[in-house]
Amino acid sequence: MASPALAHMSSPNSQLLRVAETGRAPLSFFLDGVEVDALTGDTVLTAILTQQRHVRHSEFSGEPRAGFCMIGACQDCWVRCEDGARIRACSTLVRQGMCVVTNRVSCVDGSAR
Repeated sequence: MASPALAHMSSPNSQLLRVAETGRAPLSFFLDGVEVDALTGDTVLTAILTQQRHVRHSEFSGEPRAGFCMIGACQDCWVRCEDGARIRACSTLVRQGMCVVTNRVSCVDGSAR
């Protein structure tokens, strides 16, 4: 995990570069099993896109997706929590310790989620 003082910094491979509101309290969450930083008040979408270039891959084409409407009306930003619950990344606030899964992972029983 990066230093809390650097929580406002974006990853070199990110889609978004944070240029404002850098003084908000830092928090950490897990993105595909890796602990990463965000700021209090970030949506899951913002938190993900300051770490990487896409939110998920399309289940139809396999192409990377980075959100579309940004108001919760489409289904382009759906991701899953570790428990399998689907959330809209554009309208869900990231929480300390939250576990977000952006790729298809196999469950212990062999099913995919």
